[in-house]
Amino acid sequence: MSPKEVLKFAKEQNVKMVDFKFTDLVGAWQHFTIPLTELSEDTFEDGLGFDGSSIRGWRGIENSDMIVKPDPKTGIIDPFMDVPTLSFICDVTYPDTGEPYDRDPRQVVKKALAYLQSTGLADAAYFGPEAEFFIFDDVRYEQHAHGGFYQVDSEEAAWNTGRDEGGNLGYKIKHKGGYLPVMPADTLHNLRTEMCLELERAGMRVERQHHEVGTAGQGEIDIRFDEILPMADKMMWFKYIIRNVANRYGKTATFMPKPIYGDNGSGMHTHISLWKDGKPLFAGDKYAGLSEMALHFIGGILKHAPSLCAFTNPSTNSYKRLVPGFEAPIKLAYSYKNRSAAIRIPNSGPDPKAKRIEFRTPDPSANVYLAFAALLMAGIDGIQNKIHPGDPLEKDIYGLAPEEAANVPSVPASLEEALSNVYEDNDFLLKGDVFTKDLIETWCGYKMENEVLPLQQRPTPYEFHLYYDI
Repeated sequence: MSPKEVLKFAKEQNVKMVDFKFTDLVGAWQHFTIPLTELSEDTFEDGLGFDGSSIRGWRGIENSDMIVKPDPKTGIIDPFMDVPTLSFICDVTYPDTGEPYDRDPRQVVKKALAYLQSTGLADAAYFGPEAEFFIFDDVRYEQHAHGGFYQVDSEEAAWNTGRDEGGNLGYKIKHKGGYLPVMPADTLHNLRTEMCLELERAGMRVERQHHEVGTAGQGEIDIRFDEILPMADKMMWFKYIIRNVANRYGKTATFMPKPIYGDNGSGMHTHISLWKDGKPLFAGDKYAGLSEMALHFIGGILKHAPSLCAFTNPSTNSYKRLVPGFEAPIKLAYSYKNRSAAIRIPNSGPDPKAKRIEFRTPDPSANVYLAFAALLMAGIDGIQNKIHPGDPLEKDIYGLAPEEAANVPSVPASLEEALSNVYEDNDFLLKGDVFTKDLIETWCGYKMENEVLPLQQRPTPYEFHLYYDI
């Protein structure tokens, strides 16, 4: 929609309020709202001011004025606000120059796409993330200097087989036994269906929904792939809708990668392909029906994966999912159809338009804008430098003998290690001024100060179990 069309649409829909959403450094939406009477065509050009010092990882209080500019193409009616409210995703700019703000994650995706197009390699990058999540009935946690705990619960959880429920009906889902059960064991089918309907109302094409492997309400809803910027925008709506539909029914949804010990975590397998002039570029006559460009793209991701993880797996909790023995691939290999490899080439059939790669390491704690941009930049670097990924590994990588597994590179074992890697390997991100040194240093500094170091300093309940009587 153009600004003029936006105003017409708002009147037709009886809109009373207008909401402006933008993404902070960590990847969470922030927002503020104005009456429709305050919205004009000039708003889309001039933007609206806000205090950038109150946003995580942004500006100091001494220089905090910022501007949000709503993207008119992103306007939809917010499905969760009682008063009819038109919602926009915004770009963030400097108030004095109008230039894009370097730490605005959405701007990074825009610059990554512009850089891809400037190389002449391709003019479109398609992304298809599959974000898993848990839906709990109860979550409690607390942290003090003298104690701390967490506890989650779900009516379908394996640990509730013996709970007095005033008539326990059984049908609890076993640990790692939650892939595709039918009702009544799948207690959340109807709730996920409502999530699908809300996603479709928000303009997303839903491909499927199902219960995932984990007990206690793990689910997955897949939406249709799209170009990199609209896909990143859709993923922000995706998380918002999943959480708010769950909340509508007195439940809580989380995209935390590993909320339950001893069971599968939540990943965000990400499918990627490049196109030019409306034609797919990843189909060819090489391994698994890939083009040479696609192999080099894989080579770039595998080479830079230790630093990419700082953006694709950016939480300390991410590395509790990236451990041997579960479905998260930790070995940096590629293979046809093989879900134990970090990069899988799906068996997509003969249609060249469906040919793509799937990077299975990411998780949904990622800031999707930064994660998608970093993946694209790594792939471009692989193409430009003709980085061949080596031979594919067509084995069950989880079952490799220790001496064979030792020869296959692994993802970092911790967020601290991933941050250290991105300090050492970031030249590919800086091309085209897509990521700036300021953004990388701010990201790493924020993560170390607010996540890595506080976790390192705190005793955990399990340490009392291990060490209290030493």
